[in-house]
Amino acid sequence: MEKITIYHHPRCSKSRGALALLQERGLSPEIRFYQMDPPSPAELRRLLKKLGITAEELLRKSEPLFKERYQGTVHAEREWIEIIAAHPVLMERPVVVRGDRAVIARPPERVDELWDASGER
Repeated sequence: MEKITIYHHPRCSKSRGALALLQERGLSPEIRFYQMDPPSPAELRRLLKKLGITAEELLRKSEPLFKERYQGTVHAEREWIEIIAAHPVLMERPVVVRGDRAVIARPPERVDELWDASGER
């Protein structure tokens, strides 16, 4: 069984929902409380590759910090990665990783995209 990791924020209903969905399906993901244990820039680069998105697409643009400091600004990919690493509250959540694939589980049912159509778990 491949390791499953959820980048989790316990106060977020979508994050709690994704975790509950995984557990209901008999899975025991590694829970990464990413705001207390932020991913490094290197880890973020690996995560973005698995997600198939840019760092800017991983940003929570509704966060007050984003609106106050970063809305309307332009940054290179490397800079956005550094910003997310420094301010993990800006990272979209939850992110669920299985092997070399990952999804932003909004809605939580998106975790199903990590398995093939046969339902193999």
